[in-house]
Amino acid sequence: MVSRAAAGIVHGWANYFKHAVAKHTFHTLERFLWHRVIVWLKTRHRWTWKDVRRRLLGAHGTWQPISADGIVLINLARTPRITRYRYRGDTIPTPWANI
Repeated sequence: MVSRAAAGIVHGWANYFKHAVAKHTFHTLERFLWHRVIVWLKTRHRWTWKDVRRRLLGAHGTWQPISADGIVLINLARTPRITRYRYRGDTIPTPWANI
């Protein structure tokens, strides 16, 4: 279901940008990826929307993560979100400040 390469790219992208103000971008990317994977699954397996709900909707009405063979499509909503960048200009702390 989930390509190892695609999962790795998304995980790396989220890890790189987790320190930036990217809340809206993470949300947009997560929705885009989820819908593209669902469309691919519907096409590949000839599923209807009812089949998608039956396979991916949990017991309490929550969506289960899309996964296959231990590879899980990362949930970008669980990435720590920064809504305000704290540093401006040259006030960014670095380990080389004392050199």
